[in-house]
Amino acid sequence: MATRTRTAKALGKPARKPTRKPAAKPKSALVITYANLSTALTDPRALKQYDRAYAAVSAQLGRSYPMLINGEHRVAIEEAPKRTPINTDVVLGYAQVGSAQDAQDAIAAARAAFPAWSGLPWRRRVAMLRKVAALINKRLFELSAWLSLDVGKSRAEALGDVKETADLIDYYCDQMEANDGFIHAMQPEGNAQTRSVMKPYGVWVVISPFNFPVALSGGPMGAALVAGNTVVLKPASDTPISTWHLAQCFLDAGLPAGVVNFVTGPGRTVGEELVSHPDVGGMTFTGSFDVGFNILKRFSIRYPRPCVAEMGGKNPVIVSNKADLGKAVEGVARSAFGLSGQKCSAASRVYAHREIKEQFVALLKQKTETLKVGDPTQAGVFTGPVINQAAYQKFQDCVALATRDGGEIVAGGYPLIEGDLAKGFYCAPTIVDGLPREHRLFKEELFLPFVVIGEYSDLEEVLGEANDSIYGLTAGFYSRDRKEVQYFLDHIEAGVVYVNREKGATTGAWPGVQPFGGWKGSGSTSRGGGGLYYVQQYLREQSQTRSG
Repeated sequence: MATRTRTAKALGKPARKPTRKPAAKPKSALVITYANLSTALTDPRALKQYDRAYAAVSAQLGRSYPMLINGEHRVAIEEAPKRTPINTDVVLGYAQVGSAQDAQDAIAAARAAFPAWSGLPWRRRVAMLRKVAALINKRLFELSAWLSLDVGKSRAEALGDVKETADLIDYYCDQMEANDGFIHAMQPEGNAQTRSVMKPYGVWVVISPFNFPVALSGGPMGAALVAGNTVVLKPASDTPISTWHLAQCFLDAGLPAGVVNFVTGPGRTVGEELVSHPDVGGMTFTGSFDVGFNILKRFSIRYPRPCVAEMGGKNPVIVSNKADLGKAVEGVARSAFGLSGQKCSAASRVYAHREIKEQFVALLKQKTETLKVGDPTQAGVFTGPVINQAAYQKFQDCVALATRDGGEIVAGGYPLIEGDLAKGFYCAPTIVDGLPREHRLFKEELFLPFVVIGEYSDLEEVLGEANDSIYGLTAGFYSRDRKEVQYFLDHIEAGVVYVNREKGATTGAWPGVQPFGGWKGSGSTSRGGGGLYYVQQYLREQSQTRSG
């Protein structure tokens, strides 16, 4: 990536009396929630708000984005351009190429801020975090426009990412309140009184991924902060700008200096320092299995330290001969191709019963070919580009591999290079049939708009195959047979499972609705984000007994 070297830079007539009329009822404000997200985007108010925000954001392109350390902006000697995957001619801005020293300073700032922050009564922390959530909601459309440009997210995906962030923070505040700050009286020991008190660890590092840079930064940050930890956030190299605007929300909401810090730079320097530094109390990582598992093995230095790692999935969908095929097709298409397949929860392998497979594949092909791929900032576009050149090349390599090994390209199978799409990383949603079920494309996480179809005849056998994976994140099943459904639920090895879900076969978890966390190689703790047991991971228990 090219960089540029620099030092630093500053960033009339009186109105006629109107005819008396009955007072008009005020128009109700547009409130966007998870339940109404798709329909809200057809509301003229939502369209106008997004368009206004996009115009305002577009006027800010090309600026520099400093790191945020101890409440102050910091620039590095070098900065790197961030281009949008929508059109690589467009530079969104310049991110700092931070150093190991910047990471050390961020950790030191967080450590210095920890005593005062953790010493606040938990209700005061809750109140301050609710202000952060409210500010994110207030900036919903602005943050969404940045996400569309930074990641290539459609309007719906971007709005969902930002809205989920605010809801995650609010939900973790709810959990603190529901558990009275996690301070509970225990059984007495004679005349002695004992209580269980959950306490924060100290400095908590959050390393977030490119695909949900706001929700998977802000969610873990909210949990860590409401528990009393201080935070250092390092975003993915592909998404420094949307995460900068998120971090600014925490500062603008009034959190004290040093409580939230934001650093950017290479993983081999900044990331390495965050993983190896002895003053880090805990870490949340979201990304690939290889990187996450390496962090898990190396993170404990002097003693074991908590690491909440979410490490991807190869998520199966099973479509029974007793399924509602309309629901199955809709659910698979949404989960396989939403965000161009760049979700750890994406449906990337489908097993259809031999009696309905041909019909299912034909319907899925028909549905897939109606999905609009293009500039995700435009209304009506279903999905945009993949994130970068490496993903764009990997898509083409996977198509070539499938073709070489006898697969049939049912739909897609090519990059989109017509007109302005040639300037971005656009790939046609792709369905592949006919590969043997032991093929590597049935096994490896791809993070692409690419789904493989297999055939089965025995439910027990195909469930065993679905479970034969290092991953265990999400899974979907379609059947109207109650016994089949129960058998699936009893035997599937995944942290998030869906049955007959039209909104998404394997995707779409929401705070307080579906806790999101994986089994096996998909997660280090199996306690889902947005669930009942997530905040506790950012706390450690202390038993306190008082006698006399």
